[in-house]
This record gives sequence, structure tokens and C-alpha cells, in this order.
Amino acid sequence: MTEAVKDLKSTLEMAASEAGLTAGMVNTISKAAGTLDDVIGGEVSKSFAEYQESVSNSAKAIMVKAQDMVGKAGTNPSELGVVSKDTTAIYCTMASDCRGALATVENDDIAARLKLACQRLGGALGELLQCAGSVQSNPTDFQGKKELSDTARHVTNHVASLMAALQAGAKGTQACINAADSVKGIISDLDTVIMFASTGLLNKEEEGDTFGDHRENILRTAKSLVEDTKKLVSGAAASQEQLASAAEASAGTIRVLADHVKLGAAALTSDDQEAQVLLLNAVRDVASSLGFLITATKNAFGKSVQDPAMEHLRSCAKTMVANVSSLLKTVKTAEDEAARGVRALESAIDAISAQLEELTSDNEPTRDAAPEDVIRVSKGVTIATAKAVAAGNSGRQDDVTAAANLGRKAIIDMLLTTKAAAAKAEAVESGHRSITAAKECTTAFRSLLELVHSILLKPSHDKKQKLTVYSKEVASCVSEVVQSAEVLKGNDWVDPTDPNIIAENELLNAAASIEAAAKKLALLKPREKKHEADETLSFDEQILEAARAIASATGALIKSATAAQRELVAQGRLRPGVPGSDDSQWAEGLVSAARLVASATQSLCEAANSAVQGVSNTEKLIASAKAVASSTAQLLVACRVKADADSENSRRLHAAGFAVKKASENFVKAAARSDEQEEDEEGFAISKGKIGGMRQEIEAQEQILRKRRELEEAMKQLKRIRRNKYQQEEGD
Repeated sequence: MTEAVKDLKSTLEMAASEAGLTAGMVNTISKAAGTLDDVIGGEVSKSFAEYQESVSNSAKAIMVKAQDMVGKAGTNPSELGVVSKDTTAIYCTMASDCRGALATVENDDIAARLKLACQRLGGALGELLQCAGSVQSNPTDFQGKKELSDTARHVTNHVASLMAALQAGAKGTQACINAADSVKGIISDLDTVIMFASTGLLNKEEEGDTFGDHRENILRTAKSLVEDTKKLVSGAAASQEQLASAAEASAGTIRVLADHVKLGAAALTSDDQEAQVLLLNAVRDVASSLGFLITATKNAFGKSVQDPAMEHLRSCAKTMVANVSSLLKTVKTAEDEAARGVRALESAIDAISAQLEELTSDNEPTRDAAPEDVIRVSKGVTIATAKAVAAGNSGRQDDVTAAANLGRKAIIDMLLTTKAAAAKAEAVESGHRSITAAKECTTAFRSLLELVHSILLKPSHDKKQKLTVYSKEVASCVSEVVQSAEVLKGNDWVDPTDPNIIAENELLNAAASIEAAAKKLALLKPREKKHEADETLSFDEQILEAARAIASATGALIKSATAAQRELVAQGRLRPGVPGSDDSQWAEGLVSAARLVASATQSLCEAANSAVQGVSNTEKLIASAKAVASSTAQLLVACRVKADADSENSRRLHAAGFAVKKASENFVKAAARSDEQEEDEEGFAISKGKIGGMRQEIEAQEQILRKRRELEEAMKQLKRIRRNKYQQEEGD
């Protein structure tokens, strides 16, 4: 019920926003800003640095939304309401985090400044939403668009004031937040360059440029980064000013290092694209580990040495140093083809191990993903596995380098996507299962790369024989990743092509069809009697009662068959079928039997309807009842093939089948008695009504004319026969 109310509320808000009705959203922002005056009671769950980061991210998102409104006003004003709704939600979240920051900040002056900045931002947002609603209502209003643009600038200014207040509260931790954002931008840029290199489109900008021209710059900058890293780690126990200086310096150094590596990779030319990708991946690993280190330093600031945050900081520092060392090795061997494969494998294994730790960390996912995205990226793991096996067998450095680069990308994509999809899982258990499956798949693939690495260093026939075994293990793990991704969708999501699902749907459709026919029968009444009524029950009433009994019994039968089919799936006796398999053929047989039962029951109801209206005979009724009994028997046989005879559902199914059989037999007996009664009846009942009498007269005349035509045709036929006989005699 709670979820339904939330969905209804969201739908109503969406409808209101699309119509330009922004009063409710403005009121929501005003209430959220008002909560800043309320002091949080008790202890808070986060530190000021964590609240600071959340508020900072929300403020930046609001600034982006404000600019987005300006753009939508000129291109698609109808979408302004949706953007306004998103902006309202972001501000409410930010206000809640700001309350936490106010409760943890040590300086009262800074707290007052922060609260004022957040409330003023809320006021500016309210004005912005009103302008957006005005433009949405009147898209051709030029003055309204100008006011929207001016108000968006005011929002941006208030965001800057809020960021300044946050920085005043903790200059060092705010510098860490800014530095981490800067590193994310560098990583995104490197990902783009890696894609260009993978497609052979990364080439040197100047003729005569060689990798040697950039090697020394890369090595020198990497060593400077190590020094900055040491200062950053020590900044966790220093002042805010020292922490800010170290964070800014490390962010600047990694940017310079990335630029040097990009130039060096371009100098290798696209003729050696695997070496380019290897080099770029190495500096990307360094940037990624630096981003984690900056965040860990921010969270550990001011903590005791025994605090878990300090332990995490030391772990991130070790990873950072290891990645820098790996980059130095890669730079030194970039042009050495003999050692390139080994270096690529070592780099890929280290990167996969680091990403595996990130999978189980408490960090928020870095991307948005759905279960189908997990299935899509898992295909890349399968391809990378085949490449790794082929490289292990060939032993060629180029093959190994290509397999390592491809495997690294495939596994990291799978881990990032799985974590994002699992975070949105409807059930916690399904999310855990998906994470476990991805972890096991990564471990299996890493073992495969380690085997290839061992083969490359010391080749042997026995090791190469193990490649198939390891690849099968990876394939099995990939299958589990796919299955766990399907579970992430929840129980309400199914494969519409699965024969078992088709069978269940057909059973349910048949049940609905029979119930509808039964309801129709319940509304029918016997036609006006033409014969003397029986002392107990008329024929029409017998027909209707018997038909209702059959419809009720077949409805219960279909429901029992549905329960039996679900029981088989739950017990594992039926798997998601592949067309042509035994399970698939059984499901198709069950579907066919269910359709026959529904069709026969509908025919019976139609015959009963016609009978009480006087336009049908008992033969059709009897045939329809027998068809119901026959189709019921087919359905029972179809279910019995797979079902457990001793289960409760099977007993119910057989009981329902017996009820249908009994009801059908009673129906046939009632119809047979009516035939005997009609044969014993004498005379013909004449309708006393004008319309009824006229209909009977017309029908009688029609029969006379039809009989006369038949008689005339018979006489003509007789004449032809005699004439033909006479001609034959004359000829003789």
C-alpha cells in the first residue's frame, strides 16, 4: 500500500509539473528550507566531511539543472515541469544533508553562514520554478524566458555562496572534494582516448615525434606524484590548509601526467594500438587510485590512528604506490615487444583485483545500470575468455597483450555495471546474489589470466591443457551472472517466450474465459414454456443448471492445473524451456489442452443459450458436453506426465477433473431425457401472441414451399430417368 501511494503521488506530481502547476513544488522547497531552523536531536550518523560532500554534490547538480532549464525554455518548454520536479527533489535531499552539516560543524559563525546560504538558494530556486512554470504555460513569452535566464544566474550565484560557506567550514576537506571531482574528469577523458586508441584513431600530432621524447617527462612527473601522495596522506593528520594544499597539488600533478602519457601513446602511432591501450590503461589506474586516495584522506581527516578510516587510507596509499610502480614499468617496456605481453597481463590482473575490492566497498556506484545491462556486458567476458585461451595456446606477445586489454575492460565493465544494477534491486537477496556471482566470475577470469601469465613465462603442455578447464569455469560463472541479473528484475518480470510462462498464462486465460461464460449462464433464464411443465423441473432449467455446474467445475479444474504447473516450476522439474526440449513440448501440450477445455466450455454455454431461446437442439448440447469431458481428460493426462501424484495440488486437480466428468454426464442424461419427453409429447403448442403466431405461420408456409420445390425437383428427376430409360430401349 505504501508503494502504491508513493507511485500515485509521483504520478500526480508529474501531471502537475507537466501542466506548469509549480505552486506545490515551490511550497515543498520552502518547507525544506524551513527545516534548517530545526536542530537535529541526538547523535548524527555521519561526519561533517561526509555531509559536506553530499551538500556539495547536490549544489552542483542544482546548478546543472538551472542551466538545463534555460536550454529547455528555448528548445522544448514542455519538459520544464519535469526538470523542475527533479530540481525540487535534489534540493530537499540537500536541505536534509545541510541539517546534518549544521549539527556537526564546530564554528557557530560558519554554521549560520551555511544555513543562510542554503535558505537563500531555496528562495532563488522557488523563483526559478515559478519562471519555468510561466514559460511552460506560455512558450512564446520572450520576457518570461529572459526572466528565467536571469533567475538561473541568481541560482548559480547562490550555489557559489553555498560552496564558499562549505569551504570556510573545512577548507581542506572541500579541497579534497574538488580534487576528487577533477580526477573524475581526467579519468573520463582518458576513457575517451582509450576508445580512440582501441579503434586505431590515435596518432601523433607532429611528424617525427617519438615515444622517447615523452618518456622522461612521464617518469619525472610520476615521481612528483609520489611525493604529492605522501603529503596528501600526512595531510589527514595536519591542518585544513595543509590538506587543501596537498589535495590541489596532487590533482594538478595527475593532470600533467595524463597529458604526457597521452602524447607518448600518440607517438607510438596506431600501428601499435595495443601498446597505446596498455600505456593509457596504466595511467588510468594511477588516476583512479588517486581519486580513491583523496576521498579516503578526506574521510580520515581528524580521526585517530586506530580508526577504520585510517586503515582504509593506508590501504589506498599502498594501491596508489603499486599503480605508479606499474606505470613506470609499462613506460620502460612500452617499446619492448618481447616483454609487452607479460606487462599487459600483470597490469590487467592488478587492475581487476583493485576493481574487485571496489565491488564490495561501501562507495556509491559510479554509473546507472539496469539488469539487462549486466547481461549485455557479460557477453564481453565470454569473448575475452576465448581470446585469453587462444593467446595462451599461441604464446604470441601481440595476442596476449590484446587478450589482457580486452579482458581487463570486459571484467571492469561487468563489475561496475553489476554493482550499479544490484544497488537498485527490488530484493536485497537478489542484489547480494548478483554481487557474489560477479565476484566469482572475476576470480575465475583472473585465475585464467594468471595461468596465461605462467604459460608465457614457463610454457608446458600440462598448463595449456588446463586452459580449457579454466575457461569452462569462467563460462559457468558468466551463466550465473546472467541468471542472477534476471532475478534482479523481480518476480513480476518474466520471459514472455518461456514455454512454462506461456502455459501458465494460457491456463489463467482459460480460467478467465470459463468464469466469464459461467457468469453469462448465471444471467440466463428459461424461455417461455411451450409444453406442459414437469412437476419438478423444466427441461430449460435442467439445461441451465447442468451447464452452470460444468462451467463451475471446469473453472476449478483450470485453477488446479495452474497450481500444479507452478508447483512443478518451483520444484525444479521444469526449467525455462528451450524450444524443442522435453519441457517445452510438455508445456505446449498443456497449453493445447487448456485451450480445448476453454473452447469446449464456451461452445457448451453457447449451445445452452441457444437451447433456452429455442433455436438449438439437444444433439448440439450433448456433443458440447462430451467435448468438455474429452478435453478435460486430455488436460489431466498432460498434467499427470510431470506432476507428483501424491502432492496436494495433484489431488485437487484430479478431484476437479472428476467433478467436470460427473457434471458432463449429468448434463448428457438431462438432454437425453428431454429427447424422450419430446418424442412422447403429442400435438403442437400454438402461440397466443400476434407476433409469435405470425412467426409460426410464416415458418409453416416456408416449409410448405420448400417441400413443394423438393417434390417438383423429385418429379423432374423421375421424368429424366424414365426418358433416358425409354431412349435406351429404342436404341436397342
